[in-house]
Amino acid sequence: MLKGFKNFLMQGDLIVVAVGLVVALAFSTLIKSFTDSVITPLINAIAGGGTTGKGVGWTINGQRIDLGAFIGAVIYFVIFMAVIYFLIVVPYRAYMARRGKTVFGDPPPTKQCPSCKLADLPMGAVRCPHCTSELAGVG
Repeated sequence: MLKGFKNFLMQGDLIVVAVGLVVALAFSTLIKSFTDSVITPLINAIAGGGTTGKGVGWTINGQRIDLGAFIGAVIYFVIFMAVIYFLIVVPYRAYMARRGKTVFGDPPPTKQCPSCKLADLPMGAVRCPHCTSELAGVG
């Protein structure tokens, strides 16, 4: 029963994306809380901001530009993408490699047309689709 369920989850790309999205949203909440509660206050404390809401930033015409919150958001993004990569992409790539399929791999090699300089032509192409010149011997 579990083997059938595992095969069901791994055969459809849409299902895999949906499961990955749910996991990503859960991690997003966790990491957002970490950056809001720990990272942003640390940045504001290092910069000398004393009270909550002040921190690193400026006030212009009564509007607050909160640089500490922006730096916290950048750190949040970096942490979030690292977590997604190492906890979802790497294991999924390894699992699919064991099944003989390549996912999230390098794109196939391409070549450039010598006449019009159009790039990203398949290596097996013998004529450029843009200028129709022959591509024999180009690599």
